[in-house]
Amino acid sequence: MIEHESLFAEMLVLLAGAVIAAPLFKKLGLGTVLGYLAAGVIIGPIMKTITEAEQVLQVAEFGVVFLLFIIGLELKPSRLWQMRGDVFGLGPAQVLATGAAISALAYLADVASWRGSIIIGFGLALSSTAFALQILNDAGDTNSKYGQRSFSVLLFQDLAIVPLLALITILAPGTQDAAASPLRDFAVAVGAIGAMVLAGRYLLTPMFQIIAMTGAREVMIAAALLVVLGSAAAMQAVGLSMAMGAFLSGVMLAESSYRHELEADIEPFRGLLLALFFMAVGLSLDVNVILDNVLFIIPAVLVFMIVKTAVIYALCRVWGSSHNDAIQIAFLLPQGGEFAFVLFTTAAAAGLFEASTASVLIACVTLSMGLTPLGSTLSRRLLHGEKREELAEDFEGAGADVLMIGFSRFGQIASQILLAGGTSVTVIDDSPERIRQAANFGFRIYFGDGTRRDVLVSSGIERAKIVAICTQKRDTTDRIVDLVRSEFPSAKLYVRSYDRIHSLALRDKEVAYELRETLESGLLFGQRTLEALGMSENDAHEISRDIRHRDEERLQIQAVEGIRAGREMLFNSPVQPVHPEPLIKPKRAPVQEEPAGAAVSVGKW
Repeated sequence: MIEHESLFAEMLVLLAGAVIAAPLFKKLGLGTVLGYLAAGVIIGPIMKTITEAEQVLQVAEFGVVFLLFIIGLELKPSRLWQMRGDVFGLGPAQVLATGAAISALAYLADVASWRGSIIIGFGLALSSTAFALQILNDAGDTNSKYGQRSFSVLLFQDLAIVPLLALITILAPGTQDAAASPLRDFAVAVGAIGAMVLAGRYLLTPMFQIIAMTGAREVMIAAALLVVLGSAAAMQAVGLSMAMGAFLSGVMLAESSYRHELEADIEPFRGLLLALFFMAVGLSLDVNVILDNVLFIIPAVLVFMIVKTAVIYALCRVWGSSHNDAIQIAFLLPQGGEFAFVLFTTAAAAGLFEASTASVLIACVTLSMGLTPLGSTLSRRLLHGEKREELAEDFEGAGADVLMIGFSRFGQIASQILLAGGTSVTVIDDSPERIRQAANFGFRIYFGDGTRRDVLVSSGIERAKIVAICTQKRDTTDRIVDLVRSEFPSAKLYVRSYDRIHSLALRDKEVAYELRETLESGLLFGQRTLEALGMSENDAHEISRDIRHRDEERLQIQAVEGIRAGREMLFNSPVQPVHPEPLIKPKRAPVQEEPAGAAVSVGKW
């Protein structure tokens, strides 16, 4: 019981630290990452409120897992293939060049033997995916040219953890004869990746189709968590990182109609656990080790970060990056990464260097993480005045000019007009049946609930020029309109209206445009009927046009004076008087000799 109370108290302290530190550091312009890190240092090493940092870090690492899954969702396989030059060109060059340079420095400084120095050098060559991507996200630069190149390097670094762990086995004293084992492990890892690709391609989407048919949102969330954690566990079992498994599953679902819904479901877990990860890094900082070795740690951190920055800048320039992009990449990736914790601990256990050396190295990595947000901020002073080139959004669906919510008969017709006019459209709908029917005709729509803010954000509402709400039910339409008006006040709303009263309510909410779902079809139907009875097309069109015009004038009056106002507009027709009569007792329109003078009998609106 006491243990549970202690755990509950620690959770409250961590949540309080996040709530206080993140807004404060954001306000100071230092970023949320540094805020979480500072909160962890204060709660752990300084106040000693939480002492079991390793247990917190084990749970918090799932924040990185969820982060990589969401990134995978936004990278279609075709887009990933386009990045292969950076992933398998710049990435290996960075790891090899940086690793060799830092290994040489470690050996010359007599930190460890030549075997241990190699592990130190290549361990410090890896950067922190969590820190770098969070900084990119805070700056809104995830899809910039330098952001995409940074991600490519980080992606290869995640892949490099497998051969580096194998390298420890090869270099460890007395294990040189086990060279065949790493090769076998590598083959198993490649096989596991292939199996995951096949499972993602042929199993995941059908599974989500079946779950979506149940209509149970909590089951969809549970399925999303199962996919992320299951793929992470599978990759960890064959020696790869959990983050890599989550990333692969995300890529396999990047072209799924359920992408936006999955992103919205996972996002809260990602944000909370990633914040916990940064705080756990602060918690794990051993102040005593730093104080005892301060004369070594501070120069060592500065030296390896400077070397790493210089190497990355030079390689980026060789790979064609502009000065501005190379500077931003170099100052984004100079820190040590979370995988260094694993490498250094494993190397110490294998006897490549002392456990105390591993503690000092881990302190160096943690300190370098803390300095990264500051370095990223300072790098702006080194930028030239030229405008940085931005990458166009390449996420199919998100970021379109028009975000259409609802794909029933009305939305289907409207979307055809938009697409024929060359306009990009993102369509979301919460009916699995409509999604399947649309796919049969080659039409791409996404599964998502338009009444949820997180789904709208994932669908690109913040980049859409127009939000077209084409849902069938009036109450659903009103909920979406109220949500968009509250959360995205600058959005331009085009709304399908249920009836006249609904149109007036929508105008009161100041939507940019509304249209009753039956108005135009009813007018056209009546016009064609007049033509069938002998009236000329021009005269019938003129009557239709006049009815539409007077209806609009009456709506404007009713918006001010109430629903009963504007009845006189029904009688003041320059074309032909219109006599409203009760719908329960219609009268035949009088037939006249001239077709153009035919009277139109209508009921009350």
